[in-house]
Amino acid sequence: NAGEKLHIIGNLPYNISTPLLFHLFEQKACMADMHFMLQKEVVQRMAAGPGSKTYGRLSVMAQYHCQITPLFVVKPGAFSPPPKVESMIVRLRPYEQPPVSIEQPDLLATVVGQAFSQRRKTLRNSIKSLLDEDAIRQCDIDPGIRPEQLSLAQFACLTNCLSQTMTPGTPTTLD
Repeated sequence: NAGEKLHIIGNLPYNISTPLLFHLFEQKACMADMHFMLQKEVVQRMAAGPGSKTYGRLSVMAQYHCQITPLFVVKPGAFSPPPKVESMIVRLRPYEQPPVSIEQPDLLATVVGQAFSQRRKTLRNSIKSLLDEDAIRQCDIDPGIRPEQLSLAQFACLTNCLSQTMTPGTPTTLD
């Protein structure tokens, strides 16, 4: 019916799950919820918190767009032939209002993508093309830590700082 939000359900193959999730995040305004069966590791990455080895770009972006609830594991024996990996069912509920305030939401993907482009680099080195050390410190963040130690709120602060340094007319996505 017109005006009703969609309920998306699917079994997403590993090789397309992340790009498809990012596409769905862009369409979240028309969705009530999404339930997916994914490789267990993908769900763990989506739900991971700062400081975890599995925390990364997917974690930050998924948690900005949706409330993530891992529901249950599906063992390989549930399939014929059984795969070599475990699957997991996850529920994603898009936020009406994101959990953090970001002036230019499109810039979040740029900051997060740049920060995690070289995981082992410190924040000062990974985002130096976007923000200098002083700008990072304005967010009460040590430029010497690694991106996987930052919370969503800290990524929001960095994104807002970048937004304030941009001149009007600057594209909101940087390469």
